[in-house]
Amino acid sequence: MTITTSLTTPLVAIVGITGKQGGSVARALIQSDQQYRIRGITRDVSKPAAKVFAEQGVELVQASLTVGNEEAAKQAFVGADIVFGVTNFPEHLDAGREIAEGKLIVDAVKSACPSLKLFVWSGIQSITELSGGRLQDANFFDSKAAVTAYARASGVPLAVVSPGYYMTNIFNAVSSALVAKGDGAYTFGFPMATTTRLPFADIPGDYGLYVRAAIERPEFGAGSELRAGTMCDLGEAMRELSEVSGKNITYEPISVDRFLATFPFKPLAPGLSHMYQSFEVNGFHGRKEPTEPALLGRKPKSWKEYLEGLGRDEVVKMLGLESK
Repeated sequence: MTITTSLTTPLVAIVGITGKQGGSVARALIQSDQQYRIRGITRDVSKPAAKVFAEQGVELVQASLTVGNEEAAKQAFVGADIVFGVTNFPEHLDAGREIAEGKLIVDAVKSACPSLKLFVWSGIQSITELSGGRLQDANFFDSKAAVTAYARASGVPLAVVSPGYYMTNIFNAVSSALVAKGDGAYTFGFPMATTTRLPFADIPGDYGLYVRAAIERPEFGAGSELRAGTMCDLGEAMRELSEVSGKNITYEPISVDRFLATFPFKPLAPGLSHMYQSFEVNGFHGRKEPTEPALLGRKPKSWKEYLEGLGRDEVVKMLGLESK
C-alpha cells in the first residue's frame, strides 16, 4: 500500500512510532491493502527510524506524552479517526507514572478526536486481579491494566491488544542467567514449571498484525480484545534454542527464593517473581489463547521460526556464547 494524503481516508495516529510496538503497527498498516493516512508521534523526529517512516509518507509529530504536556498531547491527536496507544514502563520503572501517562493519552484522545472510531490500547491483564490479590505489585501488568480500566470507563471506543511475551526477553534472561554444567552444557530456569506455556511474540515483526486486525476485521473493533503470540512451553523453547544455536541448553526450574537472590536488578525482582508465579497458574493472557492466526493478515512467527530467521551465528551472539 502507498500511504495516502487523501482526506477521505482514515487518519491513524500511532504513539511511539519509533518503538517496537508502534513501529510494528505502522509497518502492518503500510502493508495493508486498505489505505490510511498515518501520523507517527515520537519525542524525536530526527531519529533514523522516524526518518524511514517519513520517507514512506508518514506524517511525524514531535511530542512528549508526559504529565505537564497535556496541551501538546491533545494537538498530537487532533483529527485522528483511529489511535494506537502504548506506554513505556521499562524507560522509568514507575507504575504510578505509567498510569498517569496512560490516562493522559486517553484524556487527550477523547478531547481532541470527536470523530474517533477506535482507540487501540496495548494492555495486559492485572496479575493482582487474576490471583485474587495473592500476588501484588506485578510491575507493569497491574499499571497497564489500570489504564485499560480507565479507558473503558471513559467511554472511548476501545479495543485492547495484549502483546504477548517478547521473544527478545528470553535472550535477555538466558544470557544473564545461564549456568555452565561442564562439557559445554548449560541450564537456565525461571521460577516456573517446565510445562508452563507462554505466548511467544516477535513484537517488532508481528504485533502490528493484531492491531491491524482490530482496526480492519468486522468481528473486532470497539469492545474487542486480541492476544498476540504463538504458544510454546518453556522446555520446548529451550530445546528449540539448543537446536538452532548448536549449544546444549536445558530448562531447569528454580525456586522463587533463588530467583530473588540471584536476579541482578533487585528493585524489579519481587514484581517479576509474582509475574512468573502468575504465568505458571494463569498464563500470560489470563488462561486465554492467542487470537487465531487465520484472522490476521499473515501467520505470525513461532519461536523456532524466529530463531531460524535470526540464524545460528546471531542466536549464539545474542546468548553471549560466541567464544564458548
